[in-house]
Order: sequence, then C-alpha cells, then structure tokens
Amino acid sequence: MSRPLITQANELAIAGVSIAHLSKSFGDHLVLDDISMTVSPGSVTALIGPSGSGKSTLLRCVNLLETPDAGTITVGTQTVTAGRRVPDRDLLALRRQVGMVFQSFNLFPHMSVLRNVAFPQEKILGRSRDEAEARALTLLDRVGLKDKAHQHPGRCSGGQQQRIAIVRALALNPRAMLFDEPTSALDPEVGVEVLAVLRELAESGMTMIVVTHEMQFARDVGDHLVVMADGRIIEEGVPNEVMADPREERTRRFLSAVLER
Repeated sequence: MSRPLITQANELAIAGVSIAHLSKSFGDHLVLDDISMTVSPGSVTALIGPSGSGKSTLLRCVNLLETPDAGTITVGTQTVTAGRRVPDRDLLALRRQVGMVFQSFNLFPHMSVLRNVAFPQEKILGRSRDEAEARALTLLDRVGLKDKAHQHPGRCSGGQQQRIAIVRALALNPRAMLFDEPTSALDPEVGVEVLAVLRELAESGMTMIVVTHEMQFARDVGDHLVVMADGRIIEEGVPNEVMADPREERTRRFLSAVLER
C-alpha cells in the first residue's frame, strides 16, 4: 500500500474507548461479569481467551448491538449508561463513531463491491452517490482491490471479501474500530492479507480492539493485551510480558494450548 489507509489530520478524529463495570447476561447465563478496560486513542488492544469467554459479546456491547445490563461505555466524549434508554439519535451517533468488522463478511451479495462500500455512506452519512463512490474507489485502491470494484463479492476470495468489509467500515470515518476474529474464517495464507491491512491501520494510528486467535499479531501489533475467561478479565498488560511470563494459571493454560499447536 503506497499511502496509509487513514490520515489522522484530514480523515479521522481518533477516539479512545472506556468500559466501566460492564455486565451482560443471556437469561440465567452471565456472559460479562464486571468488565472494565481503557483503550487509549490511537492504540491497539488485543483480546484473547478461550471460546465462550465473552470476547465477542464485549465487542457487540461497545457499539450496542447487544444491550448491556450494567456499566458504562464511553467513546470519545460520548457516554452510554446501561439501564437508561438510549435515544435513537445518540445510538446512531455512537455507531457512526465505532466501526465493526465481523468473522463473516456480511457483504450484500446482490451489490457490486463498489456499491457495498458506497451505499452505507449514502444512507448513514448522507453523501451523494458520486462522492461515496469516489471515497470507495480511493480506499479500495489502497487495499489493492480497485480492480474488483464492479464485481460482486461472490467473485472475490475470502481474504478479498474481508478486506472489502474493512474498507466499508473505514469509509464511514469511524473514530475507533472493532474486529471480531477477522481471520478465523480464512485459510492461514489468505488471512495474512487481512492481517497486513490491520497492521497498516495500526501504523496509521487507528484506535482498535481486536478479538483474535493470532498470537503473533497480538504480540507484534498490540499495545495492550487483555486475557478473558468465563466472562471476566483475568489478566492484562504489555503483550510480550504477558505471553512470556503470565501471572495467572488460567492464562498459562490457555497460552500453552494455543502456542503449542
């Protein structure tokens, strides 16, 4: 990529993310138990831990795809408190600030790649079709996919579709980005393409929370590592330090399992 995906001065007002005493249950099952964490503006926090530990639910609570039962979420200067009705205007404002990329690509199969990236801009930001498509082409070019603009997603590889999904989120000028296992559905060789885009985003200064099973990415790109198990944060710190010498036995067992595969 010849130019950074984002340029802070012109395209983005980076925001930090703060989560305080967040809890979430589904029926009698407590999925998040008093979670608190702070993501500094422009930093990358990697979330790791065994399946079922609450990592994905935590991300979905940050942009209110799931409604937390208790706690507060702050993105930049906007705070949402659980238990209070969030006005539609505030909900839309928060979701505009926080982009999210899922394991599945969630692209519109009947639309071209170009329209997949442009259409949300028109609906959410009110951009004209020409303006939205120009923005889409610029970002597609930066991830090496401008030549796919007029194809449908089904004609693209899994790695290409995930890069399109990232571009679609970036086109809305989010202040922070959430990634939920963005390479888990991809073959390892294809996943490398997506990780390269995430590295580029990190170098550009995007605030990011990344749920990942890619331990090398978490160690090399993450500024902060958070380990979750059973709905709680059990350990956190500098990635290299946590991975080299974890304090908690549960962390040691998890890291031993994933690093020795």
